[in-house]
Amino acid sequence: MSYVGPDFDPPQPRRPRRGPLTVALAALVPGALLGWLVYETAGGSGGSSGGAGSAPPAASSAPASAPPAAPSRTGDSAHDAKDPGPAGSSAPAASGPLKGKVVVIDPGHNPGNFQHPSEINRQVDIGTNRKECDTTGTSTNSGYPEARFTLDVAHRLRALLERQGATVKLTHDGDSPPWGPCVDERARIGNTARADAAVSIHADGSAQGNRGFHVILPASVHAGGADTRPIAGPSKDLGIRIAGRYLRLTGEPPSNYVGDGTGLVTRKDLGGLNLSTVPKVFIECGNMRDTKDAALLTSGAWRQKAAQGISEGIVSFLRG
Repeated sequence: MSYVGPDFDPPQPRRPRRGPLTVALAALVPGALLGWLVYETAGGSGGSSGGAGSAPPAASSAPASAPPAAPSRTGDSAHDAKDPGPAGSSAPAASGPLKGKVVVIDPGHNPGNFQHPSEINRQVDIGTNRKECDTTGTSTNSGYPEARFTLDVAHRLRALLERQGATVKLTHDGDSPPWGPCVDERARIGNTARADAAVSIHADGSAQGNRGFHVILPASVHAGGADTRPIAGPSKDLGIRIAGRYLRLTGEPPSNYVGDGTGLVTRKDLGGLNLSTVPKVFIECGNMRDTKDAALLTSGAWRQKAAQGISEGIVSFLRG
C-alpha cells in the first residue's frame, strides 16, 4: 500500500529541496513511504484532513509480546522526564494554535501492573469479545520496562502539546492509579473528555530482527458496546499523519514484520480502540526485543524525538 494519495497533505506551491537526509534515508524506507518522506523533508505543512483515498490496510494481529521483566531502573534515567502531576491533569492551556483542543494521551500499561495480577487479569467487554483488563507489557532484554518507556514519552508529549496551547489529559500517571486502568476505562477517559485526538503509546515485544514502528488504526467495528464507524476515517487520517512525522523525526523505519512496509496496521481486537468514540490510534514505537531498536528506546534523547514526531502528527491533524 502506498501512502501517496488524497490522505496526505497537499504540497505547498514551492519547489521541494531534496537534501542529504532524504538520500540517507531512502535506502531504509520502503517505496510506499518514500514520496511522503521526500515531501516531509522538504518542509511540507498540514492541509486538509481527508479520510478518503486508498483503503486502510487489512486487519492484522501483531505478534504477542514476550514476557516482561519486573520493572527496574535500567535505561537512560538521566534523560527521563520528571513530571509527578496526577493522572488526567494538565497545566493551564497556553495561548497557541491548539488552544481549545483536547488531547488524551494513554501511556500503555502501568509500572505497578505486575503487583496486581488478579486485578489486571479480570476480563472486560471490548465489544467484539472479552479481554483481560490490562497486561504488564514487555521490556528490553536488559530489563527496561515498556510501562516506564510509555510514561516517559507521554510526559514529553504532554509538555510539547501544552506549549502549543492544547489541554492534555493522561489516562494514568504511573502511580495514579497504582495499576491499570483497564482498557475499557482508558477508552472512556478519552470519550468523557471529548478529546479531539487520542493516542495510546506502546513498544512491541517481538523477536530479534523484527524492528521498526507501526501505527494501529481502529477497524470499522459495530458490535456490542463498540461502534467505531464514525471515528474510523478520522482515526486513519490521524494515524497517517503521526506515522509520517514520526518517521521523519526519529529515522525509525516502518515495521518489517507487520503492515507490509506501510507502518500502518488495522485491528479490531483492541478495547482501547473499539470502545473509543473519539479519533484514536495506538503507536508501537519500536521493538524492545530487538537490539537496534532497544538502543534507541532506552535513549532519553531519542525518546524526545519520538515525542516530537507524535506531537507534530497530532498538531497536523488538529490544524487540518
